[in-house]
Amino acid sequence: MRPRASTVSTGSIVNAPGYSLAVVLASGEPERLYTGLSLLVSAAVEGERCAGLATFRGLALLCDPALRQRAMAPEETPGLALNGRETFARSLDELRDTAYDLETLELYACAASVDTMAVDTGRLDGVMSTPRFMKATAGARLVAV
Repeated sequence: MRPRASTVSTGSIVNAPGYSLAVVLASGEPERLYTGLSLLVSAAVEGERCAGLATFRGLALLCDPALRQRAMAPEETPGLALNGRETFARSLDELRDTAYDLETLELYACAASVDTMAVDTGRLDGVMSTPRFMKATAGARLVAV
């Protein structure tokens, strides 16, 4: 498990490379979470420094220990074929685990979301406000899903 942002020194790192991709994970739809994580993971495995900010329903879904089960539920993924749900759910769960483990990918919880929701953000890199996220990722390609 990576250290939380609140436990890491906040001193400036000279020559720290900027982010190349920033994704706001706002949707509580599993297909949209998959899309956002796929973008982040694809860039991060190529060595690009990436950051994700999970907000409200997106944060709840990302941090849900029952993500795989939710992704298999027809009411959560109505656009998926019945025989494709298990594959999708497994892939989404694996994609999330990969995102948590990549050194070049940082995932943050939105500060306003954390202040207003009961969600365990333990596997994320910390908590960050949206304005701070926008400032930290200035110059990166920005995607919101």
